[in-house]
Amino acid sequence: MREYVDDYIDYLNKVKHSSNNTMASYKRDLLKLCVYLEDKDTVSITAIGPTELSSYILSLEKQGMSSATISRNIASVKSFFMYLLKKNVIASDPTEQIKPPKIEKKIPEVLNIEEINLLLEQPSKQTPKEIRDKAMLELLYATGMRVSELISIKLEDVNLSMSYILCKDSSKERVIPIENAARSALENYINNARESMCEGSEYLFTNLKGAQMTRQGFWKLIKSYAKKAGIDKEITPHMIRHSFASHLVNNGADLKAVQEMLGHSDISTTQIYLRSRRSKIKEEYDKAHPRARMNINT
Repeated sequence: MREYVDDYIDYLNKVKHSSNNTMASYKRDLLKLCVYLEDKDTVSITAIGPTELSSYILSLEKQGMSSATISRNIASVKSFFMYLLKKNVIASDPTEQIKPPKIEKKIPEVLNIEEINLLLEQPSKQTPKEIRDKAMLELLYATGMRVSELISIKLEDVNLSMSYILCKDSSKERVIPIENAARSALENYINNARESMCEGSEYLFTNLKGAQMTRQGFWKLIKSYAKKAGIDKEITPHMIRHSFASHLVNNGADLKAVQEMLGHSDISTTQIYLRSRRSKIKEEYDKAHPRARMNINT
């Protein structure tokens, strides 16, 4: 089976032009299945049926994996066998009856306004690096873009005169407005720091060596500023994206507009932030209503 996995990853790379992260995720999931089947002495690709795959899914559950992780593994396996079916390697799809577990969407953890402001205030703006860092943090919160999108922005995607960023992912692009604080930080960075850091690069932001910044590099950056700010949360770049969306929805922004800015293909993904808003309303009600906390026995 392993040779077919290699063929599939090659297909994702050369035909589908999938990202490195996507290919790594698929390969990791499929090799995990290979190890399981080899331990069961199932080595022929045509010998893999619904029973074998159902047993594999059950083994993931017994390992205590979350529903989200199991669902991702199932998606990887389904995509792989669909590829084999199209290539006529197998005669039927053994994953057809396998359903992913129902995932209860949790309200994402966010930073409150005070914590966001604390984080954004940390770069001192005294050096080109900190001017860059300030611009990156402001832009991340101003747009809610993914960190992979942030580090892929090119200078030509920035329109300061019209106050917007052209954000591109693998299949589409979207225009995101930027507010005054982010615009000012970007202007300062482009005019006073970028040339000394990014000479010859097409990317808006680079690392200190002038190469495109990595996700891991930015993650370390944001964690260092969170620690400096005294924020006692396990902060991630994606938490800033959640905070952006949650703060907009809590302040009455139209859900369709937030969906478009986030680049969600399905509005049900964006609706999770409505639950955050309802939770906040209930919290404020319980704090403010004079009879909300009365213990009344009838």
